[in-house]
Amino acid sequence: MKTVYSAPNVSLVSIFQNILEQNGIRCWLKNQYLSAGVGEIPPIECWPQLCVEDNDFTEAKRIVDEALSVKITAPWKCTSCGEESEGQFTDCWKCGNSRPPAN
Repeated sequence: MKTVYSAPNVSLVSIFQNILEQNGIRCWLKNQYLSAGVGEIPPIECWPQLCVEDNDFTEAKRIVDEALSVKITAPWKCTSCGEESEGQFTDCWKCGNSRPPAN
């Protein structure tokens, strides 16, 4: 078992758990409830950790690193309804049309 990602907030770790599971990599959380130990244990040692099997580590690490490196693009305007959406969204929230391809 190897830790592929750790963060101070279990919600952040859960996001990456979902990403890995969508890519077919079995993973689990460690230290999920250890935050109560902060003070007696160094805070970073209490952070939730996302763990994978040793043989899945390289692929899991690549997926996590790729997800962390995604750049949020500029806002875009829907070609169907004209609604402006923030860059991280791939579909228009108003009509569901997909973001136009980048030039």
